[in-house]
Amino acid sequence: MIRVLVVDDDFMVAKVHSGYVARTPGFTVVGVAHTGADALRAARSLRPDLVLLDIYLPDMDGIAVLQELRSQDGDTDVIIISAANDVDTVRRAMRGGVLHYLIKPFSYSALFDQLRHFATLQEKLGRLAVAGQADVDQVFGARPRSAANLPKGLTEQTADLVERVLRQHPEGLSATECAQVTELSRVSARRYLEHFTSTGKAEVTLKYGGTGRPERRYHWLNR
Repeated sequence: MIRVLVVDDDFMVAKVHSGYVARTPGFTVVGVAHTGADALRAARSLRPDLVLLDIYLPDMDGIAVLQELRSQDGDTDVIIISAANDVDTVRRAMRGGVLHYLIKPFSYSALFDQLRHFATLQEKLGRLAVAGQADVDQVFGARPRSAANLPKGLTEQTADLVERVLRQHPEGLSATECAQVTELSRVSARRYLEHFTSTGKAEVTLKYGGTGRPERRYHWLNR
C-alpha cells in the first residue's frame, strides 16, 4: 500500500481528499494535518510515501513546507493540491520537485489519474536496475513538444494552453467552451482540439440533445 499524508487547512476539504485517496486501490491515508508545523511533524513520524500538500496553510505556506520536507532525510514525494493558481507559486512548486500540481476544485478522476500514475512509476522504478531514456521520459513527463510537429498555423505556446485547459476539465469541453476559457476564437480552439484528437492525445464524444448536429466534446487522455 502507498501511504499518503493529506495536508489541508480546511477540515472538510481534507476529509474529502482523504476519501478520494481511500477510494483508490493501493493507497491508504496514514495521517491528516491542518497546519504546516503539523505536516512536518507527521511527515517525520509517519514517513509517508506521498504528501498531498495545500499551499494556503495558517502558519506557513505550502512551498515552505515543501522546502523543509526536501531538507529532511526522507523519500517522500509531493503533489500540490491548492487553489493557488498564480504562476510564481506554480514555478516555485516545480522547482521544489513536486510530482504534479492540481488546482482546486478538481474531480476525483483528476486525482485518481495522478495517484495511479504515481503508483505505476513507483512499480516501474522498483523493477529497474538501470533506466533507459524511455523510462526517464516517463518519470519526468513527456519530452517538450516540438513546434515542427504542429500543423502550420499552430503554435507551441497556444497548444500548451489548450492542453492545460483540457487537463483541468476532465468532464470534457466543447470547442465553444474551450474558446471561452482560453480566450481564443472558436475556430482556433477547435483546430487545436482536433489536432490533439488526431494525434491520440484527446478523444471526442458526441453529446446528443435537441435538434441539429450533436455537440463534440473533447477529453484529454491521461496515459
